[in-house]
Amino acid sequence: MKVRFWGTRGSIATPGPGTNHFGGNTSCVELCTASGDLLIFDCGTGAHPLAAKLMAQGKGAISVNILLGHTHWDHIQGFPFFSPAFVKGNSAAIYGPKGSRGSLHEVLAGQMEFPYFPIELNQLPAAITYHDLSEGIHDIGGARVATQYLNHPAVTLGFRVEADDVAVVYLVDHEPFSDELWRAGAEPGRIESILHDGDRRHARFMADADLVIHDAQYTPEEYRTKKTWGHSTYDYVVKIAAAAGVRRVALTHHDPGHNDDFVADIERKARTLASQQGTEVNVFCAYEGCEFVLEPRPTLKPFVAADPGRSSVVWHRFHILIVDDQPDTLALVARALEEEQYTVSKAASGAEALRIIAAQLPDLLVLDYKMIDMDGLAVMKALRAKPETERLPVLMLTAMTDEPSTRAGFEAGVTDYVTKPFSIPQLTARVRACLARIQPLD
Repeated sequence: MKVRFWGTRGSIATPGPGTNHFGGNTSCVELCTASGDLLIFDCGTGAHPLAAKLMAQGKGAISVNILLGHTHWDHIQGFPFFSPAFVKGNSAAIYGPKGSRGSLHEVLAGQMEFPYFPIELNQLPAAITYHDLSEGIHDIGGARVATQYLNHPAVTLGFRVEADDVAVVYLVDHEPFSDELWRAGAEPGRIESILHDGDRRHARFMADADLVIHDAQYTPEEYRTKKTWGHSTYDYVVKIAAAAGVRRVALTHHDPGHNDDFVADIERKARTLASQQGTEVNVFCAYEGCEFVLEPRPTLKPFVAADPGRSSVVWHRFHILIVDDQPDTLALVARALEEEQYTVSKAASGAEALRIIAAQLPDLLVLDYKMIDMDGLAVMKALRAKPETERLPVLMLTAMTDEPSTRAGFEAGVTDYVTKPFSIPQLTARVRACLARIQPLD
């Protein structure tokens, strides 16, 4: 299997002398299987030079599979300039996450409307098909492709491609679920020791991969002011990949404010950290033109989801109950979720919430941690004591981010956390993640 990087930058293209080595084009990675099937991860501005290469080969009709993690502009802005789509007889199958505002076809057509681009999407001569994906296992271009939702303000998928006895995992854009990676008292460096279920799930998705291509846009120092923006730090990536037994890690989605010297320093720090993990994981910062061949490994085991029943959730009008004793927060959260087309109920206390749940079981509970009289943990204790609510997914709102408080919540049965203060995109992304992974309770 061959892999080549055509775009490694995040957010916006940054051409110029300061980015000559690691590159200024936004995300695009080419993967070619031994049988000649072509899979393209993302279609940022790096897709333009990739398209030029494909057209120059002159080997007849071009057939590609484009896997879009999500449809933020830096991941799709190269598609209108993907020249094979302008040739009749060529074909492109485009895959992206289900559950965003509008279908994949509608989103891509939007950036090619006439006020923005001279040729509209439906005028392209190539045969183009659109496939909206949720979590699961899919057959794409002769490869087995597993998909899993990432932690990003927009609905975003990660891809695990298995072909030729090789596993390549593409995880861009993604943010840690928790400020603390390891549980207190547990042995660091093991998947079982990871505190948050979302981060454990993330580690299992990349487990034993030959190559993981992972967002690492920020340094740990930068992340303090960039939290909830949906991106990772190099230390999170290195630690979680080492715990997952990954063989090679490519750090990518470089910040537009980081020049070559800055990225090279990140690479040095990441390699030093990797050597301290007691594993043989090979870490490097991806650069445009980086190309290598991954050799077959017959011992590779296919990925199996730990919770396969959850991946078949159908996107529908979920019922969400919000519980908070602060009227302003209650109104803000309710309005945000109603705009996402959820059915919303509200409770101003834990006791009121339990009465509502007894009358009508919601699909998801959004629960404040600190409330007068009956706090969130007391509500959790009451819910988990009853068979009919022991599996009810709960997203807890809290300003308490210390490890003991987080661990206490998980031990009480909390599904996920949103830390106060939070942004509306962060809240809605975590709500979607909970509903996507957990079957609605009838």
